[in-house]
Amino acid sequence: MALVSFAGVGAALIAQHHFGDKPCPWCVLQRGLFLLIGVFALLGWLARARRPLRQAAVVAVLLLCAAGLTAAVFQHEVASQTATCAMGLADKIVTALGLEELWPSVFMITANCAEAAAYRLLGLPYEVWSGLLFAGIGAVGLVVLNKR
Repeated sequence: MALVSFAGVGAALIAQHHFGDKPCPWCVLQRGLFLLIGVFALLGWLARARRPLRQAAVVAVLLLCAAGLTAAVFQHEVASQTATCAMGLADKIVTALGLEELWPSVFMITANCAEAAAYRLLGLPYEVWSGLLFAGIGAVGLVVLNKR
């Protein structure tokens, strides 16, 4: 789960820095969620011998996946339909956490949601791919949660 989460962020950074696909606030927020999922998945893996700790980490991963899937659906269904998404919820979260200043090459918001909606991979918008990745990681997390 951690490797897939980090790979998702890596793919987004390649799209941004090598192909010029600019991230919107919802894109950047989802990057942060993928990084958190990766961290909690690693913590769960490290604590795999201690079932309560592993399960707590997996529950955190599942909650983050639910938040990410919600963000991806909102981006696709609502935010991408507007001319601007500045100072919306995602923008406020990214700004409040100081993520743009902390790591600008990863978290700098450089597009609005309508611009970001135009970017596609194999015919699907990036937020759809992101949502599928959140759902897939969540499915794996449910399997791991029930594993003895």
